[in-house]
Amino acid sequence: MHGTSQHDDGYLLRPQTASQKTLAVLEAALLNTRFTDIVDAAELPKSTVHRILAMLIGSGFISGDAEHGYRAGKRFTFLAGRTLAELDIIALAEPIIADLVASTQCTVHIGEAASEEVSYLFGAESQRPYRVHSRAGRSAWLHSTGLGKALLAHRTEEEVHSYAERTGLPAQTDSTLTEVDALLQDLEQIAERGYALDLEEHEVGTVCVSAPIFNHRGEPAYSLSISSLVVTHPDDSIERFGPSAIAAAADISELLGARR
Repeated sequence: MHGTSQHDDGYLLRPQTASQKTLAVLEAALLNTRFTDIVDAAELPKSTVHRILAMLIGSGFISGDAEHGYRAGKRFTFLAGRTLAELDIIALAEPIIADLVASTQCTVHIGEAASEEVSYLFGAESQRPYRVHSRAGRSAWLHSTGLGKALLAHRTEEEVHSYAERTGLPAQTDSTLTEVDALLQDLEQIAERGYALDLEEHEVGTVCVSAPIFNHRGEPAYSLSISSLVVTHPDDSIERFGPSAIAAAADISELLGARR
């Protein structure tokens, strides 16, 4: 845009028009509490920032003052809450999933976290004659699926022990991790590399790689998996899609309001 420069994340710097100045001050006030920091972030004169802040406070988008600090106002939080409540992860994610299916020629699922299970919200299949069929509408234990382990890896050791005690870590196949120590070791590796593997742990003959999807509060509320058949991706060769799973999950997370 003429007359502006940009942050690395795309936000405008040195706003020129009145609307750009207002947006710059609003963003700066939502990210900073002190007046001087807001002035620095908005890159505008103090008098201009003071005038715009007064307008934003009067309209309820910002609250507070220079002495006690600034924060989001009631009108802003109300509108933000309404927007976030109405976000449809499937509608937001569908274009990303379609690209992922096309590039990997695998089935892609999105799952939603629960205390003990992951629910398959959506599945998109590849056009291969031999492929993993969508499991949308089903649910599974967290410890026996890539979708579930990608979520479980963000829980504390105490929480994982509690999960193990509640569920008993039932086996789905001979490859399911049914010992809590082995599960914890696997979860530690998942947390380090950013993706989980399911190597016939939920269903004989199928494998997948999964990554967590974070909501606007930074919580791993969903996960994404790239699934295939062992005959197509033998051993751990599905792992080559790990970076693709992480990138797609990060893109969806950003659409949900998570900060990279």
